Amino acid sequence: MQDEAPVESTAPKSVSDSLRITLITHSYWPEQSPPQRRWTAMIKEFTHSGWDVDVVTPVAHYPFGRRALPRWMAGRPFRLRNGQFTEKILHVPYLRHGNSRAARLLDQCFSAVLSIPAGMMVRRPDVVVVTAPGLPSLAAGYAVARLRRVPLIVEMRDAWPDLARDARLVQGSVKSVVEHAVDFVQHRADLVVTVTEGFAATLRSRGVRNVATISNGVHLDAIPVVGPPEPKRDVFEALYLGNHGESQKLDVAIRASALVGNSMHLHMVGHGTQRPALEKLARELRAPVTFHPPLTGGAMLERYSSADTCIVSLRDDWKSFETTVPSKTYEVLAIGRHITAVVKGEAARIVSDAEAGDIVASDPEELAALWRELAADRGRLVRNGDSRQWVKANAEYGQLAGRYMELITELLAETSLRR
Repeated sequence: MQDEAPVESTAPKSVSDSLRITLITHSYWPEQSPPQRRWTAMIKEFTHSGWDVDVVTPVAHYPFGRRALPRWMAGRPFRLRNGQFTEKILHVPYLRHGNSRAARLLDQCFSAVLSIPAGMMVRRPDVVVVTAPGLPSLAAGYAVARLRRVPLIVEMRDAWPDLARDARLVQGSVKSVVEHAVDFVQHRADLVVTVTEGFAATLRSRGVRNVATISNGVHLDAIPVVGPPEPKRDVFEALYLGNHGESQKLDVAIRASALVGNSMHLHMVGHGTQRPALEKLARELRAPVTFHPPLTGGAMLERYSSADTCIVSLRDDWKSFETTVPSKTYEVLAIGRHITAVVKGEAARIVSDAEAGDIVASDPEELAALWRELAADRGRLVRNGDSRQWVKANAEYGQLAGRYMELITELLAETSLRR
């Protein structure tokens, strides 16, 4: 462990000074995950402005619940290391686990508890940011902020605690411990950041006093535009790239591909708790589906280029998903491929506003009908670039990080005035 920086004065800094943030997250580089992608992008921009970030996160073990990287790359518990930019990373231990929900929650609780002393070992910050899920991290962020006597920013990347009830983690009319805990931290945070406007409105209606929205996004300069799909093709090709979990309800896409038959091919790229069941379903239906491991770089771009349409999917029977936007949506918008949007609410509105594709119900028959129509009229697959322009105006990480920095600066200025 490197020597801790000298104890600093507790007097508030001028908001024009370089600021220091402690970020508590259940997943960060060198892992590849939604919080890692978001916060790698944010920290890249923060460091350009001279801000310092200390990241408290478990030793890399996502998504398999065990360390798959070499020890030196995955990180060592309670040893400070350099990140990709100027950030410092302090890893905490984790518990090995499989795909069971209970085991994953236990792992997150274990790491969250150890994140509290870890948060006291890094340099004293001006503000603590905690990003959830995992939900136990919220308690760690709250504790570290109170112990450090600095403001707390809670970032809700999903619609919790609503999602807990939709997923039947919580049943009955009495609030669960999880709901009470999440609600407690949300109401006591100095700022709550959501990734959708819809969930921000929901929290305001519940009395959460300071809520802002910073959506997910992309760095446009890192995402090329793929050329239009082939004007004539015997086999229609659909691509899903992302998490294979309960939230996505991907059995609908597999059933739809089986209905279309061999005149199409569905490529499924990624991993998740439901992947074994989805592979089994595809075999049973003899569906034209190929499963791929997670892809990056040129291999991922090749899959995008080959696809006629890209699927964005969320199950339609969880109300919380009406205010949820899959993070991959922005990447597909930037790539410029036609989107088959099996979504409702805010995600459907974004696809519509960006004129990026077709919105369809989460029903195998209706999805199969859409794909047959697109295969017969391939002119509908050619996009005009509006979706990329929409991303440039609404979801480019340079702008999003700038807005985040404004929110943090304003919060610290208000905190200074109250002291």
